[in-house]
Amino acid sequence: MSVLILHTSNASRKRHFARARLHGERLLLIVKNPTWETEFVDRVVAADTSSIEDTVAAALELAASETEKIDAVVAFVEHSVPAAAAVAAALGVPFVSEKTAHIARNKFEMRTEFARHGDVPGPGFGLAHTLDEARKLATDIGYPLVMKPLIGGGSMYVRRVDDETELDEHFELIRSGSWDGFDYDPLYRADREKYGAALLLEGYIQGDEISVESIVRDGVTHVVAIHDKPLPMEGPFFEEVFYCTPTRLAPELQARIKELTANAHDALNIHTGATHTEFRITADGEPVILETAARLGGGPIYRSVLTSTGVDMVDAVLDVSLGRTPNLDPPAPVRPTGFFMFFAEKAGVITSISGVEEVRASEGVVEVELYKNIGDAVQVPPHIWQAHGHVVFTVDDAADLDARFAELRDMLRIDVAPEQ
Repeated sequence: MSVLILHTSNASRKRHFARARLHGERLLLIVKNPTWETEFVDRVVAADTSSIEDTVAAALELAASETEKIDAVVAFVEHSVPAAAAVAAALGVPFVSEKTAHIARNKFEMRTEFARHGDVPGPGFGLAHTLDEARKLATDIGYPLVMKPLIGGGSMYVRRVDDETELDEHFELIRSGSWDGFDYDPLYRADREKYGAALLLEGYIQGDEISVESIVRDGVTHVVAIHDKPLPMEGPFFEEVFYCTPTRLAPELQARIKELTANAHDALNIHTGATHTEFRITADGEPVILETAARLGGGPIYRSVLTSTGVDMVDAVLDVSLGRTPNLDPPAPVRPTGFFMFFAEKAGVITSISGVEEVRASEGVVEVELYKNIGDAVQVPPHIWQAHGHVVFTVDDAADLDARFAELRDMLRIDVAPEQ
């Protein structure tokens, strides 16, 4: 059997590819500039994956040249989901529909579908093309507001504003960056033309944030893990630093979150594959949805879920795509697991990275990955969509997760000099 992976280069997905290699199928890959990915697959086709049309053409040419048919299409990176949906439709294999893939990547269309569905609570929202439109929208929604790209990812060009003075100061930078910063995205040209380079504004939701990792098979949602995000995420930017699981939320609240996650899937017509869903929990205990993505959670979420629950979500995605029943039953009691991403404190060029081997040798550390190296240029919010590395760790007692995170974080240091 053969599986085609549609990919946008991302160093945090090496574990995904390594596990897929062990799953047993012939692996084919389409990516724009293949590098490390080649060691994990049987055949690579270089294509401009920023163009859905070019990607579909490359996939059809690849399929015609293979001696056996392509049985499944998968994507591990958010930006590849629309192309994967189009390729799957062209090859006649299971995936979310092209419409669903688009809606799950366009935050305005997603909010619209959630609102239309009626059973997915969310904040007020709207589009603004100009500062005047943003001011009028703010009057309707109320401050604080969060400004977001329509097609962005990784919290890049996402910013909170608390009043009209801040809106006036930051609107144009965020609006222009929300499009110029994603000109490589497969949805960029069509959505910019459709929405006229507008910015999404929505009401800020005060509360703790969580993420939900699920597998959907035949329209049935199976929640595999819920991660808490213990650090306050109040803005103005929203870097995602520390996650831990199992969740500390009460069982009845977990049940409500699972119900709303399934409702969100129904609203977007996600009937197959993996999803990553984010909520905020308000002061009165009500989950309010931020977004749902039709793919596995990013960065180290895959390894965190595997370490904590024993459930391999890459295996599950491949099984579902091939029409098999995935193993979603934890083989042992859940293991308290945390992970954190680390960032440079200022923009520039990395001159040194210290503490990595000390962390790697520390008790309970499962994985340390660097996405950047000495000599690489780095940015800071709002101009960044990915951290510079991550650490996954475990503890015996879930009550120790926060303290262990702080200890490990303090061991790491990234020094940066101004870019010449």
